[in-house]
Amino acid sequence: MVEKLQALIEKVKSVLNIFTHKRTVKSARITYQVVWNLLLLVLTVVILGGSFATGVGAGYFASLVKDEPVRSYDSMKKDIYNYTETSELYFSDNVYLGKLHTDLEREEVKLDDVSNDLVNAVVATEDEYFYKHKGVVPKAVFRAVFQEVTNSAVQSGGSTLTQQLIKNQILTNEVSFQRKANEILLALRLEKFFDKKDILEAYLNVSTLGRNSSGRNIAGVQAAAKGIFGKKASDLTLPQAAFIAGLPQSPFGYTPFTREGTIKEPQYLEPGLTRMKTVLKRMFDGGYINEHEYAQASAYDIKKDFIKPVANPLEKYPWLTVEIEKRSIEVLTTVLAKNDGISEKELKNDDNLAYKYQILARNALRQNGYQIHSTIDKKIYDAMQKVKDNYQYYGPDKPQEKKDPETGEIKTVMEPAEVGAELIENKTGKIISFVAGRNYDDQQLNHATSAIRQNGSTMKPLLVYAPAIELGKAAPGTPLPNVALSLAPGRSDPWPQNYDYRYSGLVSARYALAKSYNVPAVKLYKSIVDQRPATYLEKMGFTSLRKDDYTNLATSIGSMTNGVTIEENTNAFSTFANDGKFIDAYMIDKIVDKNGKVIYQHEVKPVNVFKPQTAYLTIDMMRDVVKMGTAAGVRSKLNFSADWAGKTGTGNQYIDSWFVASNPNVTFGLWRGYDTPKSLQTSGMSYSSRTNNLWAQLMNAAYKIKPDLIAPKKTFKMPKGIVQRSYCAVSGMLPSEACSKAGLIESDYFNVNNVPTRVDDSLIEGKYVMVGDKKYLALDSTPKEFAQFGLILNPDFIKRIVGSNFHNYRQLIPQKERWGKILVSSAKMSDNGKNPDSVSLKVEGNTLTWSASGDNDVVGYRVYQGGLVSAKVDSVINGSKRSFQAGTGTYYVTAVDIAGRESAPSNLVEAGVIVTPPPVDPTKPAVPKDPAKPGVPNSPAKPGVPNSPAKPGVPNGPNVPTKPTDPTTTP
Repeated sequence: MVEKLQALIEKVKSVLNIFTHKRTVKSARITYQVVWNLLLLVLTVVILGGSFATGVGAGYFASLVKDEPVRSYDSMKKDIYNYTETSELYFSDNVYLGKLHTDLEREEVKLDDVSNDLVNAVVATEDEYFYKHKGVVPKAVFRAVFQEVTNSAVQSGGSTLTQQLIKNQILTNEVSFQRKANEILLALRLEKFFDKKDILEAYLNVSTLGRNSSGRNIAGVQAAAKGIFGKKASDLTLPQAAFIAGLPQSPFGYTPFTREGTIKEPQYLEPGLTRMKTVLKRMFDGGYINEHEYAQASAYDIKKDFIKPVANPLEKYPWLTVEIEKRSIEVLTTVLAKNDGISEKELKNDDNLAYKYQILARNALRQNGYQIHSTIDKKIYDAMQKVKDNYQYYGPDKPQEKKDPETGEIKTVMEPAEVGAELIENKTGKIISFVAGRNYDDQQLNHATSAIRQNGSTMKPLLVYAPAIELGKAAPGTPLPNVALSLAPGRSDPWPQNYDYRYSGLVSARYALAKSYNVPAVKLYKSIVDQRPATYLEKMGFTSLRKDDYTNLATSIGSMTNGVTIEENTNAFSTFANDGKFIDAYMIDKIVDKNGKVIYQHEVKPVNVFKPQTAYLTIDMMRDVVKMGTAAGVRSKLNFSADWAGKTGTGNQYIDSWFVASNPNVTFGLWRGYDTPKSLQTSGMSYSSRTNNLWAQLMNAAYKIKPDLIAPKKTFKMPKGIVQRSYCAVSGMLPSEACSKAGLIESDYFNVNNVPTRVDDSLIEGKYVMVGDKKYLALDSTPKEFAQFGLILNPDFIKRIVGSNFHNYRQLIPQKERWGKILVSSAKMSDNGKNPDSVSLKVEGNTLTWSASGDNDVVGYRVYQGGLVSAKVDSVINGSKRSFQAGTGTYYVTAVDIAGRESAPSNLVEAGVIVTPPPVDPTKPAVPKDPAKPGVPNSPAKPGVPNSPAKPGVPNGPNVPTKPTDPTTTP
């Protein structure tokens, strides 16, 4: 044992000798110095790098917040706590409307009136260091920045309650380092000015917390407590407090109610219930509740505390207040940006900038207590809503499958026919009134201002006729073909079709517009489409145009890529009433701040679109729409008279119905249709009558309120530069002698610079005959007595007006009496090479009547009198009455065909012979007379033989010439 101990001591000494050896000590000293110097170098680099990084970070932070103004205590107090100072709305003429409409329901509450459980739940969940930090938590900020820079999948956030309050009340939700930097700066400043109690109270009043049992959006814990659990914030239980405290993270994901005010399905409630348990866990971890309270609250069935759905509170002007708010935000967005030196163009071209100022405008509108003065006339608006509500002829509700946006479930609902209408003052652009829809609770869409629909034939004056007149390509009297043309590229079948699937031949532009024919409109549009007439729509305020709308021929009849709003369509029509100047419609007249300063005043800025002459000619054409066209029934429905000019419109497959009309003071446009496009056709009253009648009733209601506005005594004034000229209705050129003979000279208005200068060349003189009810060109051999003077459409003219691929020339001739002498070169009939069949002749007293010939080329009939020597006494043109008033004597009739061939004579009859029947013995039965006995007048002849039997070898019987008299010989 001793030996082992000595051995151990020796080993220890040997080890110690190593460390005490001079060489070992020297090596250790050198190693230590190297390590120490390296450590100092690393520490120096780290310190310098950290200082540099800190300096760079500080410099970057300073650059981000350099434009943020140094806010005073009063400024921050107004922004943070003035959340209840809602703007006031006014009708026109300073008539009070009410507080700004919003679906965000809020009720202010003091912190002392909020349950401790709710306060603790919010702090534990949203900001566990709230009572310790000075506005920001550096660790949390660095963590959030690191996650952002590294694009981490986990984003824990770094906002304190103070920062969230700044974001909600002063800044925007814009995601950027600049906004975050401003947020941090302002949070630090806010904590300097205000204590924790004030900050927490403000946060509890501004937080967005989902929906209440009415389906309305709510903000603030008092509104949440009442809207979800039916109690005050001071009376909430621990589970209820935890549920509300969990809502800010995802208000509409965790809220228990749908926007219709119903409780969500169980699977959609689960996220909110899970979030409640998360809040309770954080309260337990933070020491706000004990384990027993945590367990009890976590197991509590919070669903039984949700109050039953409550009907949405009735608001008298929901559509109006929403529309005023929307337009006020648009106005204030521009005003606030302009105050910061940003132009409208910059705002329009930068989405982020526009979004920022929209948020600022929305906050300003909610907080700054503005007075918003609108253009809406309260009495007219109220009267129109009453008419709209009482109208009984919208048509039936129709089934429609729809997807629930929250649940994704497909449901079948009954969709009503909707309506949108707007009344605009022409010279100012003021929107006097509008009708937004049938029922706000069923459909919040404002159909007057926001619904985009196809405008059908109301497009024609805007895109076709007015531009064509402006470009010198047309005038009201310009003839246009209403025939079966194939105008679509790559198609051989007729397109477009008219709404009634009928054609009427050559018609004037005026008549085509009045009757709303599609073919003439598309044909005219095709001739000007290369000059991009859709640019006129841009000038008139159309905002939904797409590239194809500039070239697609269907645009001319209202089939656009997207469509147009009722307001835009109506506003565009007012251009014609304003002598060709477009005045943009507006609803916000002025905005006044709470100090009485006008911060916005609308200015009328006319845009030149058409010449005054073009505008007037278009107005004059649209007058005929109301006088004798598709809106002719409207005048009889009105309780007043005015100089109306307008246009009806029908969408493809009858899915939209329009009527827009102007008088010198106002323009009123109305649309009817289903939100999910479907046909308006139904039994009973026609779809167009339903639309036009409602239009008239709404106008009558407005007239009763302001007759001088709605029914001006003045008419549209004709400008200088308009002249009246005569022209040929066939070609639109100066009348020719042929056109005069045809009786087709008309007169209409023209721009003095675009009057006809060439003489008509559309007609060629000729002769025609009637065969049945049709006209054919006479042949050289056609007897002159049956040929009538007529005019033939020049084939060159036909090619100019319809092209070389159209061959149904006859369709060009309108079926009207005044066009009766016009033929086409293709109206030809060939000689069939045989004599016509004879006819059967009858007589009653002195009246001869005969049957029609069985041949289809007969052009007339000749009446002969005589025995051995007969003479022609009359020629009757085919198509007229087959009869002749004869004298006493023997008569027969022949048929004559287009080549001049004559049929065999008919049977002979004796005219003027009175046969007195023998007295009838009443005691004896009557004996019928043998009709076949010869010598009895009017008895039928034997087959193939006239009344008098033919002598052998003598054709056609005795006293009848073997050859008819020369048809040119006069009797």
